[in-house]
Amino acid sequence: MINIIRTVAIAVLVSGFFLTGCASTKTTASANVNNQNSVHDPLESMNRAVFNFNEMVYDKVFDPVARGYKRVTPDPIELVVGNFFSNLNEVVVITNSVLQLNYESALASSARLLVNTTFGIFGMIDIASDISAVSDINLNKRNEDFGQTLGRYGVGSGPYIVLPLLGPSSVRDTVGIAVDSFFMDPVTQGVTGVFMNGVPYLNTTALRLPVAAARTVNARAQFLEQDKTLEEAALDKYEFVRDAYLQRRTSLVNNKAEEK
Repeated sequence: MINIIRTVAIAVLVSGFFLTGCASTKTTASANVNNQNSVHDPLESMNRAVFNFNEMVYDKVFDPVARGYKRVTPDPIELVVGNFFSNLNEVVVITNSVLQLNYESALASSARLLVNTTFGIFGMIDIASDISAVSDINLNKRNEDFGQTLGRYGVGSGPYIVLPLLGPSSVRDTVGIAVDSFFMDPVTQGVTGVFMNGVPYLNTTALRLPVAAARTVNARAQFLEQDKTLEEAALDKYEFVRDAYLQRRTSLVNNKAEEK
């Protein structure tokens, strides 16, 4: 039944987009920001201590829960759950795209949110990516957050920081995480209720906490295999994660990373 819905939805939507002459929204803008080519880690000793603490918590708490989740959850259901949470994140992407004056990304992400929420059954089926796969319309997942927004306006990343439980970050990205969490993310926007203000029965801690927990478990489950490979390949896992994170963030700020 899902396959039938997917096929019909794609056909209808692709036809509609072509009939209205919808242009591709692939992001091509470049940022005028300074690249951080060298590692800036003056807090390394503290960061390593926090990193080791996080690794212990992951190993003893999060990973067993994530492995149990993968063991009892069929792959199609796991995919549906991941799609649902990815769709919620479009609110963060859209808001930050607007703040960056990146209207192509904002329009594409808005179309993605609309298509997946309606035809994709609240985002559980990623119809938008299917449209991109069979046409020239680029509705692929973008990656924008407030840390990138600050970077786009020339704010330097500052020292590298490892946050308890949250992992690799920087001074700039830590501010970004706080702003996104309290004001933009529908799941964790704290007491502000920006996007849920008109829907009081959704704007409750009793609902948000389990949803946030489920998102955390799902995200960790998706990372398990990658983390295992990293454990086997990296001579110094801390340095590998740090360097990869900083390079990735520089690329994202400059809009050079692949859309995912």
